[in-house]
Amino acid sequence: MIQTSLRRFSRSPRTRVYRATLLIFALLCIVDILSLVSARQHQNLPAKAPNVRGQKIFIASIHWNNEPILRSNWNLAVLNLVDYFGAENVYVSVYESGSWDDSKEALRALDIDLERKGVRRTVKLNETTHADELKQPAADGWIQTPRGRKELRRIPYLSKLRNLALEPLNHLEDGSKFDKVLFLNDVVFTTEDVTTLLATRDGDYSAACSLDFAKPPHYYDTFALRDKDGHEAVTSTFPYFRSEASRSAMISGHPVPVQSCWNGIVAFDAAPFYAPDGLEFRGVPDSLALHHVEGSECCLIHVDNPLTQSHGVWLNPNVRVGYSPDAYVTVKSASAWPSISQSLVGIWSNRLWRWTTTPKIKTARITSILKSWSKGGPDRSEPGKFCLINEMQVLIENGWAHV
Repeated sequence: MIQTSLRRFSRSPRTRVYRATLLIFALLCIVDILSLVSARQHQNLPAKAPNVRGQKIFIASIHWNNEPILRSNWNLAVLNLVDYFGAENVYVSVYESGSWDDSKEALRALDIDLERKGVRRTVKLNETTHADELKQPAADGWIQTPRGRKELRRIPYLSKLRNLALEPLNHLEDGSKFDKVLFLNDVVFTTEDVTTLLATRDGDYSAACSLDFAKPPHYYDTFALRDKDGHEAVTSTFPYFRSEASRSAMISGHPVPVQSCWNGIVAFDAAPFYAPDGLEFRGVPDSLALHHVEGSECCLIHVDNPLTQSHGVWLNPNVRVGYSPDAYVTVKSASAWPSISQSLVGIWSNRLWRWTTTPKIKTARITSILKSWSKGGPDRSEPGKFCLINEMQVLIENGWAHV
């Protein structure tokens, strides 16, 4: 009787569906594993050394309370870049603003070392703190917030600092021109990371970015990264993306087509930054920000870049940087990272999130706000729709806040 019941159960439609589901799952896992193994074999082939020597590089960065990373890694990494490219081929522009740690002293030490190497540079150490900024309300960049007062928006403030770091680009007395603009965050990196990034697609890009980590395996810069279809990452772990084109490139280890990225280090073709009407960082208009909408200046820069459409924005998955030495070591370990097992779990997590979620609710809200806002005047236009999120960010004395 028991055997008869088991035979009946094994023949039941529910059992057949269960077995078919398991079979499909197993087959998909096998396909995923074979794809990962093939990609790893390709990545482990001897790489051609990047041919970027002789390029002229404008290195830019902004800093606020970054003393530990400056002293432990960043300053030396910049000096190593100078040694690789040659002092005559590099300009270093650093803008520090209102730090209360010893970032200024760390950057003064860098300034001295750059002078010894004969490097052209601008190292500006601004005494104006966040508290000072908040005492000087201006027309632009300030909005009335739900807290019942006018507050300084974070993104226009950061845009101003980034543009100040770029200022020397158009004001060099000898009229020097640069091939690439290299923006460096406060990350741990090596010369090899930078040369690999610069060589992305043999230099054919409007911008190329690294992938940044503060707490691996989760990537850091969610605000600026958008996949090929303009979507935010569906998961914070490998392979990250909703777009099939972006996800497939990430899994295979090839340059990933994206709409926007920043993620620690970004290299731009320098041409659009030159005057007149040079490319600049910006935020969304204050009148749009009043609707609880914000977009990263590091995303909007790609929207405004005239080379984006013709040369593309690319994330190089082989260039991984960290916001601490420990994070960097984790993602740059000698063994393949992430491991096959981590990658397989990540692929399935990504797959399930794609199957069970949709970006349409978020985008519908943004679309509705843009439509209503644009009716307020003929000059109301924001082309960077995919950069926009449901947030309001303001500067405060010890950093920034959501309101």
